[in-house]
Amino acid sequence: MDWNRVEGNWKQVKGKIKEQWGKLTDDDLDVIDGKREQLEGKIQERYGYAKDQTTKDIDDWYGRQTW
Repeated sequence: MDWNRVEGNWKQVKGKIKEQWGKLTDDDLDVIDGKREQLEGKIQERYGYAKDQTTKDIDDWYGRQTW
């Protein structure tokens, strides 16, 4: 998986992230700044998911994106 694509286009990707995980705030997304580990941590914090569930959800979301 090439997460660099997400990091490089973070401003455009933020909207798609908010559609999927609406509990994340704009401030959260500014702090995450495209970093996958920070995204995982914020999703775990906001939704109470386990790490393996969060990783799977992000992988599934990434796979559905049409770049």
